[in-house]
Amino acid sequence: MGGTCIGRRATAHGSATGDSVDVMPFAAALSEHPITAHAVGEVTGAVLEQLGERPDAAFVFVTPPHAGALEDVAGAVAAVLCPLALVGCAAESVVGPHREVEHHAAVSLLAARTGPVLPIALDAVVGPDGLDVRGWPDRLGFAPRALVLLADPFSFPTEPFLAWVEARVPGLPVVGGMASAARGPGGNRLALGPRVRDRGAVGVLLGPGVDVETVVSQGCRPFGRPLVVTRAERNLVVELAGRPALERLAEQAELALGVGERSTLELGGLHIGVVIDEHGERFGRGDFLVRNVLGADGRTGALVLGDTVAVGTTVQFHLRDADSATEDLRLAVAGRRAGGVLLFTCTGRGSRLFDTPSHDVGIVAEHLGPVPVAGCFAAGEIGPVGGKNFVHGFTASMALLRDSPDRPEPFGSSAGRQGRLGA
Repeated sequence: MGGTCIGRRATAHGSATGDSVDVMPFAAALSEHPITAHAVGEVTGAVLEQLGERPDAAFVFVTPPHAGALEDVAGAVAAVLCPLALVGCAAESVVGPHREVEHHAAVSLLAARTGPVLPIALDAVVGPDGLDVRGWPDRLGFAPRALVLLADPFSFPTEPFLAWVEARVPGLPVVGGMASAARGPGGNRLALGPRVRDRGAVGVLLGPGVDVETVVSQGCRPFGRPLVVTRAERNLVVELAGRPALERLAEQAELALGVGERSTLELGGLHIGVVIDEHGERFGRGDFLVRNVLGADGRTGALVLGDTVAVGTTVQFHLRDADSATEDLRLAVAGRRAGGVLLFTCTGRGSRLFDTPSHDVGIVAEHLGPVPVAGCFAAGEIGPVGGKNFVHGFTASMALLRDSPDRPEPFGSSAGRQGRLGA
């Protein structure tokens, strides 16, 4: 990782003073101090008190006022906590325990004892022979449970990379987000250990010492009935079930929505869900990959989508508004449990969508309890739907982390640490 560890030594059963303490496997902290050194001192100190030093993985997120000092932030976290893997990024807004901080200075940090981990820095280019990926390990040394990925949207082809990963590690869930602190190439900042890069992607492969459950709330609800695409051209859906797509939209909205909901469609609330697995007899929430409807062609009756849809695909119209997004997130997290949470929510959510402050993290706390949470507002959220990884919009994507019975023991000891490194 580099640097000299200066944190206090702690184990699962004791502290630097020799007192018997319980060290939890997950810890998180948030600081809104405007001075970077003070902010990083607050979060590292709080996590050190909760967790002790030498966690396996740490994740740090900063807002633009701290972005220029991300190298100092990452360096301090590395020096104080000495994690095996440390990744982070600058983002428009961040998520921490109990609250979301939008548009002003904040640092959020989550650290965890996860068992085997492998940090990676990635670059990828789409060429005539396909995707050329640099930085992916030749051998992992363990069977990964998940990949947490932070990417620059201007320089990293995330969708092709997700397909590339599926071909090499089938079924591996990828969760994370696109850095959102900049509006152009070269402006985003990604941290891997104490080093910072302005392009590509960084990530952590999590091994069998932690249970990872991914949750993706796409923030919409379906209305009307499923329809088959009978004519399409690139990202235009021209006909649905043999009639112009706009006619089908008007028909479905009239039958299924109230007047106020139909008004929401005209204000950007219209989306379309593409069935992921056509073999199902019935389709409901979780069966669709939701994509934006960017506009319509009144002359042809076609809908313009933010993605391509093939003829023969089953789709269904979806409504996105604050109530639908709240309902969808509640359903997504209800009945689940976690010891720690990484939360990536869209820059289009938060105060732009909800009247309630800290909406998404509040619902997480309501259903999962006061668990450690950290994350950021992303310019595209990464997570699996229907067993396949996608980049989403207007979505909340989460990794629910739980202590695993496969963890080498004791999880805070030097013996356990050496076992994980050799796994």
